Amino acid sequence: MLPDLIAPGLDVLFVGINPGLWSAATGWHFARPGNRFWPALHRGGFTPRQLHPSEQDALLALGLGISNMVARATARAEELTAEELVRGAEVLTGKVERYRPRWVAVVGVTAYRVGFARPKAGFGPQPEPLGGARLWVLPNPSGLNAHFTPETLGAAFGELYVATNA
Repeated sequence: MLPDLIAPGLDVLFVGINPGLWSAATGWHFARPGNRFWPALHRGGFTPRQLHPSEQDALLALGLGISNMVARATARAEELTAEELVRGAEVLTGKVERYRPRWVAVVGVTAYRVGFARPKAGFGPQPEPLGGARLWVLPNPSGLNAHFTPETLGAAFGELYVATNA
């Protein structure tokens, strides 16, 4: 199990689908070398430089945190069941109510659609809050998600960055 990187009152809590095997082994979120979370975070304006996954603890000082919808590590997110995603959404809602981030950014639209029973949800701001926080859905930064380039991922993260600073 990969521990959450979370504290009360964060500006943004980023929520991955679940840890990959590489992340579970290292203890770092989004740790697989092909994952584009850390470059997108920097390109989007959230960090002053691109952090290595081993530097994840530096995010807390920036008002950022990381959690996952499902704690179970898998090689691919597709290995998760719908029931795991629904239960994970319930657990996540409890964390958000307890820690009170201003924003929650779910990184993966398909997992969000299934877990929160929002089959038509798209990217960007969502109309409903989550546990009192504003909610945003970002593309999955996995290297397996070929629909988004590093540039378009950075732009998507940048839209959230602008919204969190408005």
